[in-house]
Amino acid sequence: MIRWVVAVFLALVLIGGLAPLLHKLGLGRLPGDLRFRLFGREWFIPLATTLILSALASLIARWI
Repeated sequence: MIRWVVAVFLALVLIGGLAPLLHKLGLGRLPGDLRFRLFGREWFIPLATTLILSALASLIARWI
């Protein structure tokens, strides 16, 4: 159980650190990524970006 918590934490830190780089590459602004304002706060749900990064990670994992 603790391994999964550590793995998820490290993945979030890695993605958070790479977010500006990914945004410059165009990820995060794909059709399918939702961005909206609700209750005075901007919300961002990166559905298409998540699918692409997941497929890329799957391909890398199969290759290794």
